[in-house]
Amino acid sequence: MSTSPKKVVVFDYGFGNVRSAERALARVGADVEITRDFDKAMNADGLLVPGVGAFAACMKGLLGARGDWIIDRRLSGGRPVLGICVGMQILFARGIEHGVEAAGLDEWPGTVTPLKAEIVPHMGWNTVVPPADSRLFAGLDTDARYYFVHSYAVHDWTLETTNPAIRAPLVTWATHGDPFVAAVENGALWATQFHPEKSGDAGAQLLTNWIETL
Repeated sequence: MSTSPKKVVVFDYGFGNVRSAERALARVGADVEITRDFDKAMNADGLLVPGVGAFAACMKGLLGARGDWIIDRRLSGGRPVLGICVGMQILFARGIEHGVEAAGLDEWPGTVTPLKAEIVPHMGWNTVVPPADSRLFAGLDTDARYYFVHSYAVHDWTLETTNPAIRAPLVTWATHGDPFVAAVENGALWATQFHPEKSGDAGAQLLTNWIETL
């Protein structure tokens, strides 16, 4: 028996590679729409939040499109959200760029700070180290490479889960200079620092894994 494709909204708040995300999702079988429409974003099976540029500018654009409220309400109802690149960074408590601190959505504690590496930005392909029970990276080889373009990242993960009935977030790491958070799986909220829509077959498999959870 055939099933209808999952409806995914790429949230268009002015800061993201929405067309490449749309093409990548459609390629793996999703029914995709680029929009900032409140009801469509709320009611889709999955919401993808892209992000490029500066942390503070992305936050301003997201707030202007009521994206903060949409993300919070979706997560309150256990409805999946996937953040990509700066769309991941703004999920943390704050970001510091050029000495200026801006508040994030505070879904996770942590601060986005400059990469500690000889070459910045980190631009190109890199491996990651996911936890053994990751659903996001299921079926992917340990030497698979993903495409990164960023100058900032979260270097310390501080969120702990003490309640044994609540599954602890799964954190994937990568290294460019120092280790940094490359992806997070936390209930309905998943995110990647890299661009799965630009990561070839590995990125396509990762997006497929996310869609299969919707």
